[in-house]
Amino acid sequence: MKKVAFITGGSRGIGYGIAEHLAKAGFDLAINGVRPEEAVGEALAGLQTLGAEVIYCQGDIASKEDRARMLEQIKARFGRLNVLVNNAGVAPKERRDILEATEESFEYVLSTNLQGAYFLTQAVANWMIAQKADQTGFTGCILTISSISSTVISVNRGEYCIAKAGLSMATQLFAARLGEYDIPVFEVRPGIIRTDMTAGVVGKYDKLIEEGLTVQKRWGFPDDVGRAVAALARGDFPYSTGQVIMVDGGLTLPRL
Repeated sequence: MKKVAFITGGSRGIGYGIAEHLAKAGFDLAINGVRPEEAVGEALAGLQTLGAEVIYCQGDIASKEDRARMLEQIKARFGRLNVLVNNAGVAPKERRDILEATEESFEYVLSTNLQGAYFLTQAVANWMIAQKADQTGFTGCILTISSISSTVISVNRGEYCIAKAGLSMATQLFAARLGEYDIPVFEVRPGIIRTDMTAGVVGKYDKLIEEGLTVQKRWGFPDDVGRAVAALARGDFPYSTGQVIMVDGGLTLPRL
């Protein structure tokens, strides 16, 4: 029986890169997004050509009701869930200095990027514990895609940095709590990745990368993140729960 992975924000960008690699690794997929299913048909079809059975779980992870409905959808279709990838995230609608940022923006970003992921992880963790009790040989793991912004500050998007820092702590918390059930929890921390979210700052980062911002002089791509996630989901790091996997081209290496 094939394992099942649920990827939030999995229909484009980093999430789609992850979905591709998990499909190639033999997983069936539940893909979450907020767009209508007809808008993501091409993406879903591409994953199916890689051999995965794919369902689309439309919903907003910031919504308690949507989270519960999507998990019920996965139960109805597959009856199991082995891997959760917390990937969905939003950027501030408008970048503002932290001296001018609004509570509305803070709540918008944290409700999706932190609160939604935290409580989705809680629900999935309890489901995985139940599966462990019911099924001999069941394996599960939880992976959260954070960002170098969890430790590298940007004063014009403080809400985003705080949400990512919170995800880093959430990874450690759930890793410690789920250790007794042998359910590993990991954080994957990308750097500058070429996606829709970074489309507006390509020129800025092209210049910075050329000037040495990263040790490896190129952008990161969703494929880079997907490779790291697939290795963790396959169980290639069986004794490393709670750890952070950096996918940043050496950007955060301390250098003189």
